Amino acid sequence: MNPKRKAWFKAYAGMLKATKKKSHFVYLDKEFTDGSVILSNHVGTAGPLSFELFLDRPTRFWGAYEMNSTLGSMYKYQSEVFYHEKRGWNLFGARMFCLLASPLTWIFYKGLNLISTYKDMRLAHTLRESWEAISEGTSIVIFPEVSDKGYLDVLEGFHGGFALLLEFCKKRGMDIPVYVTYYNKENQAHVVDKPILYSELCAMYPDRESQAAYLCGRCNRMGEISRSLGENYTLPEDLPEMKEPALANKKIH
Repeated sequence: MNPKRKAWFKAYAGMLKATKKKSHFVYLDKEFTDGSVILSNHVGTAGPLSFELFLDRPTRFWGAYEMNSTLGSMYKYQSEVFYHEKRGWNLFGARMFCLLASPLTWIFYKGLNLISTYKDMRLAHTLRESWEAISEGTSIVIFPEVSDKGYLDVLEGFHGGFALLLEFCKKRGMDIPVYVTYYNKENQAHVVDKPILYSELCAMYPDRESQAAYLCGRCNRMGEISRSLGENYTLPEDLPEMKEPALANKKIH
């Protein structure tokens, strides 16, 4: 559990943790370093919740600003966008469910100290707040998957907003390590790829679209590995390879 959370939230999260099966982090190389950027699939609410309850690192999450404002704004976004559009629920059922779920989610998100993301000029505030957190040794967890068709087992693409943050930090003298991880809800396993420095990523793929496509491909590769884990979450002897150039040339719109 995040060691920097407030006492009331630690107690709240502790009660939630007691009701969940333990998540396991399986690293292809080394564990997360503080002050990094972590990219993961979303899996509905399961991904963020698993990170918060079972990762003992200082982290902050990126999330849509609607989820980090008023209770009314969250209710509208959660019922109409998250449950209805992304998860395919009946709109009336989503609205009824969120009458109970939204207040609980709103409290949880306040405790997370979420960093709001925007699609306009306010994104500059997101980047600066994230850079300040990284400068203090806090890692930023981002769920960049393209989810227009819902949360899929095989991701169709990454939005490239995370690359703006990496570029923002690089201009201020910070070459950030990037970790890509895939959370498999079936076996509660986060398979974590070896980190790559932003400078190394740029040397391979200089534009944001190809960077996003490449890292999405890495995430799907972690998904393949997660489905091949042995007993006690051991890695398979022959790790599946990925056709990186083809994936990196795919344009994400």
